[in-house]
Amino acid sequence: MCNSCKCQNDRNADFAELAPVLEKYAKVPGSLITILQQTQDIYGYLSLNAINYIAERTGIMPAKIYGVATFYAQFRLQPVGKYLIMLCKGTACHVNGSDMIEEAVCEHLGIKDGETTPDGLFTLNNVACLGCCSLAPVMMVKSADGEETFGNLTKSSVTKILDDYKSQNAQEVEK
Repeated sequence: MCNSCKCQNDRNADFAELAPVLEKYAKVPGSLITILQQTQDIYGYLSLNAINYIAERTGIMPAKIYGVATFYAQFRLQPVGKYLIMLCKGTACHVNGSDMIEEAVCEHLGIKDGETTPDGLFTLNNVACLGCCSLAPVMMVKSADGEETFGNLTKSSVTKILDDYKSQNAQEVEK
């Protein structure tokens, strides 16, 4: 298994968790997006092996599946960190300083939009809108434990939030 996700790296990957999804949807016309969404929910992203497995089970060409996966922004083809930072870049957030917040995140973590920290802890993903305009600028942090939204961000508050996640992770590792 990969260190940061539940996918398998080898060609003969065990997709047992995906089997019920494919049993339900493989022969249902127009269900590819549902299959891809559920695959990503299970494994954290869409690996090439998962795409090939879906192709085998559905009869859809891998190139078509890859085309759909790359067309929609919701799909990831690379594993993400334990904490997925979704930074809102919508109009309200932009006007209220989301570029400054992005700069603080990038400087603090040493990554850019779409990148993951070398330790696999954080991934930064700029998004069009989180729907929390009254709290602008806003970011959401998703993890296996759920998601948390942070608003009215400043450079210092975002740095503290990231440090809190780092120390929370360090405490979990120590246990």
